[in-house]
Amino acid sequence: MTKTMNRTHLMAAEIFNYSFANYLNHLGGNERFDRLMPQDVKTLERADGEAWPVEKLARKLDKDIEIAQDLLRRLDDARAVVDAENPAESFRNAVRQSIQLAMEAGLDDSEEVEKLVRQICYRTSDLAYLLKAEGSSLSRYSRHLRREPGVEYYDGYFDEKV
Repeated sequence: MTKTMNRTHLMAAEIFNYSFANYLNHLGGNERFDRLMPQDVKTLERADGEAWPVEKLARKLDKDIEIAQDLLRRLDDARAVVDAENPAESFRNAVRQSIQLAMEAGLDDSEEVEKLVRQICYRTSDLAYLLKAEGSSLSRYSRHLRREPGVEYYDGYFDEKV
């Protein structure tokens, strides 16, 4: 039987910092990945939709207020990745987030640069997961990956309109 991930699993992977492939590998017999993290995602989305006070969210999640606030922030970031219009936009959003976090942490030496490179490689792995799940190739999204404001890229080499 082939394991698959739904939107809630993808959101959990994003919020709790797992690559999609790693999360998928834990599905099927692991309560944390099968039930607990998806349940937290549903609680976060409900709290956000109903504008719960963070104290209520913290109680429902059985977490400290600071952790609940961080999880809400991660919810927005996860939505930008998981709910993107296509895998290329998901990748762009994920890489942007990785770079922003690295800059906030102080991207000022070769060790920090190497950590960022690792994160971008994880994001590339997530892109590969999304493409495989969709049955697409990377070349299908070439123009999305090269997108620049005001520039058209219909050169016919890789591009097909999607």
